[in-house]
Amino acid sequence: MHIQESGEMYLETIHILSQKKGEVRSIDICEYMGYSKPSVSRAMGILKGAGYIEVDKHGYITLTDEGLEIANKMYERHTLLTTLLKKLGVDEVTATEDACKIEHHISEATFDAIKKFVENSN
Repeated sequence: MHIQESGEMYLETIHILSQKKGEVRSIDICEYMGYSKPSVSRAMGILKGAGYIEVDKHGYITLTDEGLEIANKMYERHTLLTTLLKKLGVDEVTATEDACKIEHHISEATFDAIKKFVENSN
């Protein structure tokens, strides 16, 4: 199943929050992303229906294996692209914002080439 950019962003956010807080609820996602409760609730329903997340009876959200795979991919892209842009002289705020935009649209081949370049420039 193809996941949309917004779904990738939600999965990445759940992953980041779970690393920071351990447990993640919809309200945490609302606060982190600056989205309304109804928007996040709708997205969680879609992600749950697609098998990317599970929500327990207390409202705690966890990523499924498939959801975690996508979240890890997006997080790796985001951090590596941010690193590259900062190495090019872009300030941290702009680099982070631009990396977030690029990470969802870049091809695997281009990302792999960028990854090799960044790794070899260390």
